Amino acid sequence: MGLMGEKLTKNELSWCFYDWANSVYATIIMAAIFPIYFTTAAEAAGVSGDVVWGYGTSISTAIIAVSAPILGSIADFRGMKKRLISIFVIIGCVFTISMALFDNWQMMLLGYIISYVGFAGSCLFYDSFLTDVTTPERMDIVSAKGYAFGYIGGSTIGFFIGVALVMFAPQLHISNSTAVKICVILTAVWWAVFSIPLLKNVRQIHYIERPESGIARAALRNIWHTAQDILGNRGLLLFTIAYFFYIDGVGTVIHMATSYGTSLGLGSTGMILALAVTQIVAVPCSIAFARIAKRIGARAMLMIGISIYVVVCVLGFYMGFSLENAQLAAQAVLDGGGTQAAYDAIYEPALHLSQTLFWVLAALVGTSQGGMQALSRSQFGKMIPPARSNEFFGFFDIFGKFATIIGPLLYAICANSTGRSSIGILGLLILFAIGLIILWRTPKEAFTVDRSAADNN
Repeated sequence: MGLMGEKLTKNELSWCFYDWANSVYATIIMAAIFPIYFTTAAEAAGVSGDVVWGYGTSISTAIIAVSAPILGSIADFRGMKKRLISIFVIIGCVFTISMALFDNWQMMLLGYIISYVGFAGSCLFYDSFLTDVTTPERMDIVSAKGYAFGYIGGSTIGFFIGVALVMFAPQLHISNSTAVKICVILTAVWWAVFSIPLLKNVRQIHYIERPESGIARAALRNIWHTAQDILGNRGLLLFTIAYFFYIDGVGTVIHMATSYGTSLGLGSTGMILALAVTQIVAVPCSIAFARIAKRIGARAMLMIGISIYVVVCVLGFYMGFSLENAQLAAQAVLDGGGTQAAYDAIYEPALHLSQTLFWVLAALVGTSQGGMQALSRSQFGKMIPPARSNEFFGFFDIFGKFATIIGPLLYAICANSTGRSSIGILGLLILFAIGLIILWRTPKEAFTVDRSAADNN
């Protein structure tokens, strides 16, 4: 079985299916249906939903970021990678279900934080399995296909099932709250069932022999050696630093898009359907990223992707800032004795423009989101020794996760201190710009990998 004309081996296909499995969590819990439901529930309790969602995301990413190098180092020992990914899948699925059992926003947020730790932890081991299932020459296309599988399965099929439940809740004679809870439970079941191919078929081919005693001490020693290796490899170090900045923006857009839109008063149905456009556009674009990268290089393609996100940030800021200004102006008219018709004459055109821009932004994000993530993963995988893939991916993950702490936290602080959610978007623009500059300053030769040298590290 292949995707878009490329035949996959059994191991590659089983590996790709984990993206199919976990992407429904990324779409329904992180990006679309649940953030809208949570934000609405929190604001009904007098809390700024998008702000506490940003803080919750930062807490969960901090937990996994701090533990990633240690977990990665332990996973490199023989037989440990499969055990650890299984544990984190179970944690993620169980606490995802717990989010459907409570109605107060505090317990929902706690369930989200722990379930996200399970999700992000499992992705660390999943990413590192790339070196076990394929060859360096096929890493770009296999990594891209993993994301494409995720967009087709979890992010499109699973997403539309969730959207249908919420949109047709009245016809099904259930409340919106019940529909969301069913979506959350189905997310956990989907994640668990489609994880089976990876857990059953994929094996840890590259590993380090387990010491007879002192695994924790050996893991800490390996972490120190890995840090030295990264610091001593200028190309790998610059790439990782650039990744730290640009993936911050990518992750924050994923986490905060619908929460941002909800805080501006955009309609939930329109936002959810717009995000479906993101998933559909991302399927061919993630494959196209890998194919074009073969011709012009990974560095150039990543710079193109970052540039698209710069445009997204500018439009996103304009969308929010103009709508916030319209809301203030319309409210001033109403407070001054104006009519509701006068209010609507000011506010409705701005709302219509913002809703249209949200669709444009969704399509733009779809062109680059999966491609950038896939290409970053495969490029890093080609630059590291396969026997120590978890160890290196632990550092790769800590850079990515600490970046994803900064983005939502920056958004939450800016929105909370200024009273304008749009201001937080400017911080993302800065982070994308820094990542772009570092990649631009990095010599092209740094992205040409001498695999034989990497294997001997």
